[in-house]
Amino acid sequence: MASIFRERVLSVHHWTDRQFSFTTTRDPSFRFLNGQFTMIGIEVDGKPLLRAYSMVSANYEEQLEFLSIKVPDGPLTSRLLHIKVGDTLLVNSKAVGTLILQNLLPGKTLYLLSTGTGLAPFMSVIKDPETYEMFEKVVLVHGCREVSELAYDHVITEDLPNNEFFGEQVKEKLIYYPTVTREAFRHQGRVTTLMDTGKLPADIGLPPLDIEHDRVMICGSPEMLRDTKDLLLKRGYREGHMESPGHFVIERAFVEK
Repeated sequence: MASIFRERVLSVHHWTDRQFSFTTTRDPSFRFLNGQFTMIGIEVDGKPLLRAYSMVSANYEEQLEFLSIKVPDGPLTSRLLHIKVGDTLLVNSKAVGTLILQNLLPGKTLYLLSTGTGLAPFMSVIKDPETYEMFEKVVLVHGCREVSELAYDHVITEDLPNNEFFGEQVKEKLIYYPTVTREAFRHQGRVTTLMDTGKLPADIGLPPLDIEHDRVMICGSPEMLRDTKDLLLKRGYREGHMESPGHFVIERAFVEK
């Protein structure tokens, strides 16, 4: 039976007026696979108020990190956005989720398609050396409305390529493709449109989606999940899960409250 850890907030970073991230201590017994999520929250009127959050941190890191949207009238996020260093955060001891490498069939290229805070689990995945051992190319796609919302840009482009343990693999295999919809930027447009038209693969010098070689993980808004799944199903892709690995996987526990 799952228990609740009481962790201490170590840092808080407000990226924009719509999203923020925070780190906490990590109980030594908390285990998870990169790409999974758990329930986290705070105590309200003596009862835990919890929602699903993916870990931004990798499973070997000593701290836990989470990325959250700000919903002014959301039951949890309206309170969570005011947390500060030293506060207590509740973390469920059980981690679950479909965005794990074991749920995918072998392939050559791994596409990580995200919008907004859906980036969170993929930060964990791209910090995993096994990801680069399994695929020849790893394409991280992050779609946002504005450039300021492209969280962790520096970590992706500077920190990971210089990681002392797997930085060389990152330099060789990781392709970062940020795209925005509401202002001028080097990449513009919705993630689903860019994939459907073939513009995204062409932009990075890769061939169009190929069911034989390309595998896909998806995390974002409900609309983005639906549209991307439809796009893949029309191409013959099969959704994977723990019992039967497939060509793509989706995380439906996206935080909206």
